[in-house]
Amino acid sequence: MHQPDGKEACMTLPDRDGFFMPGEFEPHEGCIIIWPFRPGSWRNGAVEAQKAFRDVIYAIAESEKVWVAAGKEFLHRAEEMLFDKEAMAHKTKEEREKCLGNIQLFEAETDDSWARDVGPTFVKDKDERVRCVNWEFNAWGGTEDGLYASWDKDNAFAKLFAAKEGYLCYDAGPFVMEGGAVHSDGEGTLLVTEACLLSKGRNPQLSKEEIENRLCTYLGAEKVLWLPRGIYQDETNEHVDNVCAFIRPGEVVLAWTDNREDPQYALSKACLDYLEKERDAKGRKITVHKLPIPDHPICLTREDVEGYTFEEGEDFREEGERLAASYVNFYFSNSAVVLPVFGKENRESDERAVEILRRLCPERKIIPIPAGEILRGGGNIHCITQQVPKGMKG
Repeated sequence: MHQPDGKEACMTLPDRDGFFMPGEFEPHEGCIIIWPFRPGSWRNGAVEAQKAFRDVIYAIAESEKVWVAAGKEFLHRAEEMLFDKEAMAHKTKEEREKCLGNIQLFEAETDDSWARDVGPTFVKDKDERVRCVNWEFNAWGGTEDGLYASWDKDNAFAKLFAAKEGYLCYDAGPFVMEGGAVHSDGEGTLLVTEACLLSKGRNPQLSKEEIENRLCTYLGAEKVLWLPRGIYQDETNEHVDNVCAFIRPGEVVLAWTDNREDPQYALSKACLDYLEKERDAKGRKITVHKLPIPDHPICLTREDVEGYTFEEGEDFREEGERLAASYVNFYFSNSAVVLPVFGKENRESDERAVEILRRLCPERKIIPIPAGEILRGGGNIHCITQQVPKGMKG
């Protein structure tokens, strides 16, 4: 299978050319996902993670296309699992046909499976033309505090996808960024965290103002809201997509806890205090809806840790390590909120999150997905997905 290198799709960015990052809640052409395989991220040969990814893919494919990238070594396994009709036995024949028809499997080599961060970030203009941005990816911190030692394949993936699908691509390199580090309201406002974008491993040569200018230029924004912190123990230096997300212009959900003894309380309170004083690019006050984190912290067990196989230079996981669990790490599909849930002692908080989002997003179906295996990999549903806005290529 031919794999384009992406060079023919990339160009420099004209200043303020009318393209902007839409909100994730706006209509999609589809979603990009990368099949899990890395032994240092996905325990026990990634078998359970692959089932969780499949559940996410099926949920999204109910209402939009899903491009699934898999390395040559894993392509057959992905095909077997994704097109296994027994796995979809609970659906009607029509639902199965629609879902399977929306899944497009293709070959691509990557270092891991975080499509949000290594995939392109898409922008569009008022004429509904869609293009994308390729950021420089360095495994969330490079030699400073990156999570693995080699990331060349991941860094090449955005250009590869753009070339494969025929999207014009703005190359933002050497500016280091990840898709999970930014949310957009589609009307000129971006959400980021200081903890992430001002970290030493990304763009230490740039000032905060210079970083903001780059974001506004590439994503067509007028204002950047700098939340101070993210989710406790988030190994991405606290990506915004785990702590706060736009559900529509002027409204966000914020990860929250009322437990002042929980280390997350101070982080979420700092974000709330900031948001209550700020306005968006249109001059609106931000309406903040609290979305509580799981009631009980989710930590790695000895059995979990024994299931990983780490490479030299890769971030190791430890028994007792608290994972960065958050219900904010959901994905807006065309018809649904695809929501991570965690089960066991957190069933009550799972149900609470479902009810909150059902109230906030009454026009969408809420699809809870057991996502503990994705969490054990270091992220969650939003981290493994990247939306492609609806529109024409050009």
